[in-house]
Amino acid sequence: MQTRPHTPRTDVLFNQANRLEATFLSQMLAHAGLDRAAEGMGGGAGAAQFASFLRDAQAESMVQAGGIGLSEALFRALVARDGAGRDKGASDAA
Repeated sequence: MQTRPHTPRTDVLFNQANRLEATFLSQMLAHAGLDRAAEGMGGGAGAAQFASFLRDAQAESMVQAGGIGLSEALFRALVARDGAGRDKGASDAA
């Protein structure tokens, strides 16, 4: 993993990039059929809800373990767009 500047703004962007990757992975896991495991718990609306929470937690764990590299690409794009390599104060926003 590449070293990144640690400013409050880049930390926010990095966390957002991780959340986006986790959401993407969760959806991919759902389309891959991971939700079918809920059928073994008796099915129903409760099982479907539990399966989505489980899938989200698994996707989050995947990102924390390094993910698929999507968050790094998203982070770089967000920094480039935002100019967050330097910490922008509230006075610079105008």
